[in-house]
Amino acid sequence: MQAVRQCSACASRAAGGLLRNQSDFPVLQNNNSVFRGAACIRFLRCETCSLVVLQQVENLSQDSLIRRAASVVTDSSSTFLSQTTLALTEALANYAKAVHSRIAFQRRYLASLGKLTAAEEDMLLQVVHGWRAEVRVRCPQLDDCKRYESTWITAVNLCKNAAESAENSGAQQASLSMRTNIQVAQSQVEEARKLSADADKKLAETKVEEIQRKAEYAAFNSEEFEIHEAYLRED
Repeated sequence: MQAVRQCSACASRAAGGLLRNQSDFPVLQNNNSVFRGAACIRFLRCETCSLVVLQQVENLSQDSLIRRAASVVTDSSSTFLSQTTLALTEALANYAKAVHSRIAFQRRYLASLGKLTAAEEDMLLQVVHGWRAEVRVRCPQLDDCKRYESTWITAVNLCKNAAESAENSGAQQASLSMRTNIQVAQSQVEEARKLSADADKKLAETKVEEIQRKAEYAAFNSEEFEIHEAYLRED
């Protein structure tokens, strides 16, 4: 606005600055060269003023476009982060469910010790060994967790860069929203990781319980066998 007012002043001076009153006409008529020179100087000043205004408007437009572009980047990065967060949390939840299913099956197996025939126990034990081998070789849920976690980390880093760029460009609100979205995503993933870790912990406890129960079952069978042998010797 200051530049516009200066330009207006230039135009006013260029138009009427040389004609202060009517008595100046004879003088100006006798000094055409002076008039033309002064008019050219004032014209150039006004042109310079106009260029300054245009340059300021252009700079303002460029800054506005940069801020708008930064906001677009943060919006697309937020979408990317949201999708990868959803995929990772679902993968972790599915993995936890699969582990809990195996824990339940293993506990049923331990509870059945001594209650099934030898053939039934062998068949059940083969099933247990089968899914354990599958876990060691390839667990689809665990593979999904690793794959989505890698993509999610990339999304988080991208969003951090987008937030920083938005802040540097003057898009403060976009930067603040982006950082908030990052915190929410990290919190959701952390909660899903905790559930997955708890499932792994319970699975490890179940394996320890299995070792103890098998040892007790083997000791019980051995004791029964010794009692039976002693009874036979007495006969």
